Order: sequence, then C-alpha cells, then structure tokens
Amino acid sequence: MSRTRTAILAALALAAGTCGAALTTSPANAAATAVPCTVDYKVQNQWDTGFTAAVTVTNNGAAKTSWSVKWSYAGNQKVTNYWNTKLTQSGTAVTAGNETYNGTLATGGSVGFGFNASYSGTNAIPTAFTLDGVTCNVDDGSSGGGGGGTGSRVDNPYTGAKVYVNPEWSAKAAAEPGGSRVSNQPTGVWLDRIAAINGTSTSMGLRAHLDAALAQKGSGDEVVQLVVYDLPGRDCAALASNGELGPTEIDKYKTQFIDPIAAILSDSKYASLRIVTTIEIDSLPNLVTNTGSRATATDACNTMLANGNYVKGVGYALAKLGAIPNVYNYLDAGHHGWLGWDDNFGPAATLFKQAATSEGATVDDVAGFITNTANYSALKENNFTINDTVNGTSVRQSKWVDWNRYVDELSFAQAFRGQLVSVGFNSGIGMLIDTSRNGWGGTARPTGPGPLTSVDTYVDGGRYDRRIHVGNWCNQSGAGLGERPQASPATGIDAYVWMKPPGESDGSSTAIANDEGKSFDRMCDPTYTGNARNGNNMSGALPNAPLSGHWFSAQFQQLMQNAYPPLS
Repeated sequence: MSRTRTAILAALALAAGTCGAALTTSPANAAATAVPCTVDYKVQNQWDTGFTAAVTVTNNGAAKTSWSVKWSYAGNQKVTNYWNTKLTQSGTAVTAGNETYNGTLATGGSVGFGFNASYSGTNAIPTAFTLDGVTCNVDDGSSGGGGGGTGSRVDNPYTGAKVYVNPEWSAKAAAEPGGSRVSNQPTGVWLDRIAAINGTSTSMGLRAHLDAALAQKGSGDEVVQLVVYDLPGRDCAALASNGELGPTEIDKYKTQFIDPIAAILSDSKYASLRIVTTIEIDSLPNLVTNTGSRATATDACNTMLANGNYVKGVGYALAKLGAIPNVYNYLDAGHHGWLGWDDNFGPAATLFKQAATSEGATVDDVAGFITNTANYSALKENNFTINDTVNGTSVRQSKWVDWNRYVDELSFAQAFRGQLVSVGFNSGIGMLIDTSRNGWGGTARPTGPGPLTSVDTYVDGGRYDRRIHVGNWCNQSGAGLGERPQASPATGIDAYVWMKPPGESDGSSTAIANDEGKSFDRMCDPTYTGNARNGNNMSGALPNAPLSGHWFSAQFQQLMQNAYPPLS
C-alpha cells in the first residue's frame, strides 16, 4: 500500500439536513507541490451560535522559523478562544501566528491550530488564505473534477472527505428525543456475520450501503467506514460478542465472508469511495493477554492461540482487502487499559506484525490501527499524568492505573504507533481513536485534580473515566458521547471516529435466545461481581440491555446526557 500525501485545502460546509457528514470538503485537484502552501480549514463542530474549527497549514516553500496565516470572513464570525497559535482579529480579518514552541515549519512540513468562534446567520467558509503574505491554494470545488477519486491512496483517507452517515443508524438516533443533535454524525457499518453482507429484510447489505454512500458523496470525496468482524472463534474472552463461526472454520471465514466482501469492494462502481475497514476488533489482543498461564486466560483463547486461526484470518483479510486500491485497512489495537502495560505493549506489536505478514499480507496492506473500538477509555485525562507523584508515591501505583504506562487513549495511541513502526510497520501509518462513548461528561465530570490525601484520592477524584474498573467494557453506566468525528486531530492520529454506533448495545443484561451466535456474558449483567479481567469488581453495566448490536434507547439517552463536549 503506497501512501502518498496528496491532500490540499478544502472548505467545509455544514448544512442542516445534509446526507454526508463532512470532516472536511473534497480536496482541490491540484498537486500539493504545485502551490507554495496549502491550508486545510475544517469546521469540526457547529451549533446555532458558534463553531469549532481546526486549521492545518502545509508549507511547500523554503523552511520557516516563524509563520503567520491570514484570512477574512464574509460574515460576523468572531473568534472567542484558540490554541496552538497566537491569534488576533480586527473586524473580519484574522491573523494566526506561531506560538513559541511551533514556529519551525520545514519544507513539506505542516502545523495545526484550532479555535472556537461565534456567529449568527450563516457561517461561510473563508475563500482565501495567505502564509506570510503568499496566497495558498484554495479550490471551492467549482473548477475541475476535484474529489472525484483516482483509485490511488492518499496519506490520510479522512483528509478532505465527507464520511458516510448510515441512514439506518441515523433514523434510530433521530427518532430519540434530542437525537437530531447527533443523527447526522458518521458511524461504522458492522459486517459481523455472513448475512450482513447481503442484508436482510430489515437491514441494508454492503452494496446498499455503498450505493447510499455514492448518493451522499456528490462530486467530493467520501469515506465509508466498515467493521469486518467475524473471525472463527471470535472474541474468545467475551461471550456477548462471540460469533457464528466455530474455532476451526477458517476456510468458511475466507470463502463465505472475506471473499464476498472483497468482491463487492472491488466493483469499479465504488472505486471513487475511500473505504476504511476496521479489521477484527479484540481477537488479536486476546491472544496477548488471555492465554497461557495468566489468571485472565480462557480455554477458548488458548485454543485460538494454538490453532493460529486468528492470525491466519487477519492476514487473509488484510491481503484480500489490501489488494483493492481504494481500501484502507486499520487493524484493531485494543485500548490503553488492555495493552498499555509493559508485559502487553511490545508483545502486541510483535503479534500484529506476525498477522500482517501472514497469508500473503504485507505491512503495505495496513494503513494504520484503531484503538478504543466500542470501548470507553477517556481520550485525554487532564487532571493527572503518568509522571505525577503524591507524597512520593507514583500515579502508576494507584489502584486505578495499576502500573500501566498510560492513563488515556491519546497518549497510548501515539506511543503505540511508535512501537508499531519500530517492529516494521510503515512510518506513514496513522491511528484512529473511537470516541463514540468516551466523553464522560455530565454532572459527575471532575473539574480539577482530586485531593492530595493519597495517590488514590488524587487519581480517583480527578479522573474523567468513571468506570469501576478499566476492564469493564459492557454498556457502562455514566458514559457519554465523546469528541465528534474529525480528521487529523492530533499528531499521528488520522481521525477521531464513531466506529461503534452510539446506542447499539454491547451485550444483553440477561440471557436472550437468538440466531446470531451471541451468548450471554456476565460482564453485561449489572449484578455481576466480576472476574480476574476486571479485578473482581462489579461490572458497571446498565440494566435491561438487549443483544449486542441491537438498539438500546436508555443507553443512547445517557450518552447524550453525559456527552463531552456537551451537546447544545
């Protein structure tokens, strides 16, 4: 997979009722090196009286030790606060200069900053930008066929693209009181059993989703997010997400699941879409932490380690899907509360490399990795760091952190990316973080650090993640919607995504007969007192939950109530 950076400035228009959720608009169709600088201006979130924007500037000229970007608004937009820049505004004219720590801008280098602003009426995108007085490339989409799709991969598929809004999820969200505030957000489409490929009488199949994405796409670029999730003996440590295929059915996985998906994605009709695949969540991490003689080991996971079918299945999926020019494979990488310990961190990267070079796959078939898929780990804990001490005791010794090297997903994802590159993955890989349910807002959100009485009161009093234990994963009480989907939010991160559709259950609270291969897991039972994988704590699960993947109205309402950033 050759990943060359071709993204250029594009503007974003967020209009109520639009079909596609835009992280940015379609990129201009000139090559980045043909212009002295490019500017990517993205509206990440917008409400009735304000918006949040992110700006990325790429310098294609001589290296700089300081920089200044200027633009003007056509309306009454007024910047209210900003970060990673020194920003001033006079009337409609805005000047954003470097901070003391980010003035260096190499040839081909980029720098990003962001701001919040108020407005009334319309929020038109600026039409021209300059970098140190030189006009940067701007394309409003009216000249040429920008964003039509060429079949060649870009460095970050989310740059300059709208992201597919699943109409089935959107309708369920919109039907909830207050749900229209988020029903236009893009979410992942889960292919979690063979029947999901063709669809059923009550659900869209893969082709139907791709056709709908083409309709949303228009003349710009569009990302479609798929979760490929049906390995033999799937998710060997969580019964609620067990799949339909037995531990030995690797051939059925290849011929009846991956091959039909690849055949559809290979259709030239869909060549203009950027198809992001999340490959097989949870299963490979289980081989790292829940096998051998560990207290957390299960017989099912030891079986899958012994027969090699997780590794073979992932390798086959990467090879088949990676051969399609407009597919971007992101391999699941657990989360910080799973792989952040020293015993797991390095071995996980090594195992992922093994899977990515099996069954004909190579590291070029991997565009990146995704963390926190369908999980609840806070994106950024601001009230304490891993380096803090209380009365001489390290935060790492607190009961919550428990000697982990990481306290949140962003720091873990960035560090794990470096580990993955060190074992042989391409240096251009990007990370995705699922922020669909890790906001942890609402009245219980701490406003500052905990008391310094002990390291535990300090951590517990300040942490945003309010779970009883970091190992709790099913329908967590108190969780909220996290950061809205956005492209290039931080160094090494391709996007924040809602890969798990908010409102879809993690598993049933009690045993429910079904034909989907889903078993009852006590971790979804709010009365369960736990096991070794969650430190024998209460599960923290919400009551009255349906089967995994089924709509859970009470959870959706809680997620909106506790959203952070809050919903307006």
